[in-house]
Amino acid sequence: ANQFAPRACSRTPAPSIDARRAHDVTANMNDAEVERQIHQMVAFIKQEAEEKASEIRVTAEEEFNIEKLQMVEEERRRIKKEYERKESQAEVREKIEFSTQLNAMRLKILHARDEAVQGMLAGARADLEGVSQMPKYGEMLVGLILQSVQKLETDAAVVRCRECDVEKVKVAMAEAERQTPGLKLALDEHSHLPPPPGPDNGDGASCIGGVHVISMDGKITCNNSLDDRLKVAFERNLPELREAVFGVNPNVAASK
Repeated sequence: ANQFAPRACSRTPAPSIDARRAHDVTANMNDAEVERQIHQMVAFIKQEAEEKASEIRVTAEEEFNIEKLQMVEEERRRIKKEYERKESQAEVREKIEFSTQLNAMRLKILHARDEAVQGMLAGARADLEGVSQMPKYGEMLVGLILQSVQKLETDAAVVRCRECDVEKVKVAMAEAERQTPGLKLALDEHSHLPPPPGPDNGDGASCIGGVHVISMDGKITCNNSLDDRLKVAFERNLPELREAVFGVNPNVAASK
């Protein structure tokens, strides 16, 4: 009978109204704290991100400025180098042009001087054209023949002259043989020196007088015409002639 008797039940007493209010306040405080901490963390992260972004921006700007300066400096050096190259080329071209003009001017001066010298030679030759008509021309021929024989160091030779001088040369040859015992001279009757200058001769070769004396074997010739002697004398005295006409050459004077 006892086993069917009702048992006493224990019941947890319900929280009071004050306890519930305290719990709600605590919960609200915890949520506020969490939210505050979250805001602090977000603010910290945001600040860190901004500082990092600012640092990256500053670093990038510095690197950009450095690279920009390097590029500017490199371009400046390239432009300077290009300018120096072009300036050097311009100087070289200017020197070449100046040298070319100077050489051209020198050539003109030399050409003009050469024409003047040749004019003097032609004038001297014109002055000698009448020598063959002078009375002492025969005596001159004797001297030219004897001088030529001495140059050849022979006692036998062939004498060549202008065709118009044949008779005068025969007389001169005989006189030369008379003055030099043992000397045998022969007249070249197959070949003559060019004729005297004149309208009949035109622009062909001419000779103003004198003789050529040739060894008997024909290997050696002593050119003793008046043209040859004038040429030798002119070339020998050409420096003095140039100085007398054109003045002292500064280059020659500086080298002395």
